[in-house]
Amino acid sequence: MKTITDVKTALLTVTQNVRRYSYPNPPADYIVYAEDMQSDALHGAGTMRNQTLEGTVDYFTKSLNSNNAKAVQNALLSAGIPFRCNSIQYEPSTGYLHFEWIIEIESHLLEG
Repeated sequence: MKTITDVKTALLTVTQNVRRYSYPNPPADYIVYAEDMQSDALHGAGTMRNQTLEGTVDYFTKSLNSNNAKAVQNALLSAGIPFRCNSIQYEPSTGYLHFEWIIEIESHLLEG
């Protein structure tokens, strides 16, 4: 299972405009990624042994001709990060076209 660090590494192959959680004063095209919640867990001997997190990758662009949405998917595929496209929407208040993917990664919350 891949980690949040693997997500960042994969996304940096698409653009250097990548931030975790938020992107203050963003450029015209950028990516934000984050962990959102637990998606699964393995319990044994009275304790949680493994935990999988669900997160999001959001790509924002002001260009209708950008190939980066396809590049994000290819980067996640190449890195072996499970994902699904959750939504594609236009945000009239900002002028951004917003692509969102749900990803699954290994949790870092149980590490010592």
